[in-house]
Amino acid sequence: MTDLTHTDWRSDLARVEVLDETRFVEHTKSGYATHFTVTTCEPKQFWAFTMENGNMSGFWEGRFEAVESGSRLTCVETVNGKRWWMRPFVSGYLKRQQKLYMDDLLREVNRITDGNAAP
Repeated sequence: MTDLTHTDWRSDLARVEVLDETRFVEHTKSGYATHFTVTTCEPKQFWAFTMENGNMSGFWEGRFEAVESGSRLTCVETVNGKRWWMRPFVSGYLKRQQKLYMDDLLREVNRITDGNAAP
């Protein structure tokens, strides 16, 4: 998740541009760019960042926990639409994006744990 040089598991991204240690830009396959600034990075435990593009701004945080059956990822995301008419659609958009992200992540974890990871 935090390796910005290995993002090919994300089905929605064309590329990620790393600007420096705390800033990066995700470019979607449709060409839309979102700017991120990492605010906290505790490897294998916690990752948080702010995000902004032409339509929204907000923050995201993910906490990793060991549980009996493996691992748990708890994500908290708060996003505000920049235009008043977008605000009613933000919640539905976030749910779709979160589902896609988690589906992609689970597929990648399964690929790695099944021994199919690239060398």
